[in-house]
Amino acid sequence: MAELSYRTALVTGASSGLGRGLALWFARRGVKVYAAARRRENLEALANEARAASAHVEPVELDVANSDNTLARIRDIDASCGGLDLVIANAGFGQEMSGKRLKWEAVKQIIDVNVTGAAATLTAVLPQMVERKRGHVVGVASLAAFRGLPRNAAYSASKAFLSTFMESLRVDLRGTGVHVTCLYPGFVKSEMTAQNKFNMPFLLETEEAVELMAKAIVQGKTWYAFPWQMAGLLGVVKRMPNALFDAAMRKAR
Repeated sequence: MAELSYRTALVTGASSGLGRGLALWFARRGVKVYAAARRRENLEALANEARAASAHVEPVELDVANSDNTLARIRDIDASCGGLDLVIANAGFGQEMSGKRLKWEAVKQIIDVNVTGAAATLTAVLPQMVERKRGHVVGVASLAAFRGLPRNAAYSASKAFLSTFMESLRVDLRGTGVHVTCLYPGFVKSEMTAQNKFNMPFLLETEEAVELMAKAIVQGKTWYAFPWQMAGLLGVVKRMPNALFDAAMRKAR
């Protein structure tokens, strides 16, 4: 898929990190980007930065955890702009917590954002894209989806949901003109990972990760996991027998 094949795009979680970077990346290449997130002031700053580069970013104050409102709002945007060509479900939330001390409030927030919010974001546009016979939906999962990582039961499970959701969509939508991509980033510098209190191997700068993700999207890849070192390691871990995996995770912790 060529860089200029999109006229319009919507990116969730666009107030910081990967979402902000992706919104700017596409806007600077002539795409009108609807940047959705909760923090209005961050979105206004993003729009101003884009404007300085003669690019167009439209701020959309939106909390994807409110799935019904998310569905309605994105459908309205799709109708008003003549059809979204690209939708990136990037908004995500994570919090480390041991299974011995699970907090329902945190678990629910992870599910509301990473599962229900992402599904609502993508579902909002799919029927219209199929009818138009064009479009591209992208889910930002994580390498944490490959296995249930320690102290990350809710987060790993939420990203595994999105991974499987995107895979089924890919199968169902083949031949419709609608493309499906699932991205699996490893550790990337962001507000969320700044809270981590453990070593993050192969940590990427945000700009480098954005470049890799954007190129994978433009190239129409069905899935893309990075960085390759971490993706390869977790690919091996994914195939480990449970007893070996459990022992390895105990040792890692």
